[in-house]
Amino acid sequence: MATARRATAKIPNASKEDLLKYYQEMLLIRRFEEKAGQLYGMGLIGGFCHLYIGQEAVVVGLEASAKEGDQRVTSYRDHGHMLACGMDPKGVMAELTGRSGGYSRGKGGSMHMFSAEKRFYGGHGIVGAQAAIGAGLALANKYRGNDAVSFAYFGDGASNQGQIYECFNMCSLWKLPCIFVIENNQYAMGTSLKRASSTPALYTRGAAFGIPGEPVDGMDVLAVKAAGEKATAHCRAGEGPYILEMNTYRYRGHSMSDPAKYRTREEVQKMREERDPIDHVRDMLMAGSLATEDDLKEIDKSIKAIVNESAQFAQDSPEPAESELWTDVYA
Repeated sequence: MATARRATAKIPNASKEDLLKYYQEMLLIRRFEEKAGQLYGMGLIGGFCHLYIGQEAVVVGLEASAKEGDQRVTSYRDHGHMLACGMDPKGVMAELTGRSGGYSRGKGGSMHMFSAEKRFYGGHGIVGAQAAIGAGLALANKYRGNDAVSFAYFGDGASNQGQIYECFNMCSLWKLPCIFVIENNQYAMGTSLKRASSTPALYTRGAAFGIPGEPVDGMDVLAVKAAGEKATAHCRAGEGPYILEMNTYRYRGHSMSDPAKYRTREEVQKMREERDPIDHVRDMLMAGSLATEDDLKEIDKSIKAIVNESAQFAQDSPEPAESELWTDVYA
């Protein structure tokens, strides 16, 4: 299958350096999430854990279109967004395992960690509520008069939530620089898009508010980057919000506790074999003679070392002191 894909792969309209960068960043997310799944199975990660495997091209492509000062906020499927914006894998893994070396000092876990330095304003457990935070960030940017853009990520299931439309209205009314990124991975928990939405074309959801939108192949990092550049240019020009519907796919269940019996193994396998975002870049690198098999094996080896180091760091970090129960609270 890989040979057949490679034979039909097009020579990319991108530099060798960019392709290798996207390949490494997506592979880091993939290997990190695989390790997180292992640690969860060992009982080292508690609570909820939602893996991003399969959707890597979305965040990597959009981060390639972002610039310093831009912000991002997302849902509980958030590890990929953290790594793509440059957060340290050690700190992310330590937070997943509830250790003091984590980004929220071990008190946030998988679903609730933040980095003001990287302008990552969290994964959020309330479905769709992060859109309001993204709108608030955009309002702050407009108030300050900078040209920063906020990326508000949510899924196809969250796109049916009422607060999404309140945010659409406000952002359009005040021309706020917010990019609403709908990560349509085809399933809201266990319900397929076809059974949950009367309007399958989610990018049209902002039409009533005058918000432009477009569908994007979320399994193609170059297509994502191009769409991101168009959307950010729109926002930075003061034209208001933009909607990007990223048509993507998650290989694992909704969370680690989900056996995903609502879809067939054949469906998942077909996506893995024909549409995998990492294999797509790998094939372009090979087709363009930009990398050899040995080059890519060496990259994979170095990525695995980074991930293993982050897992060891997490396990070596102490659990939070009891006194942490009383920090970071309002009253």
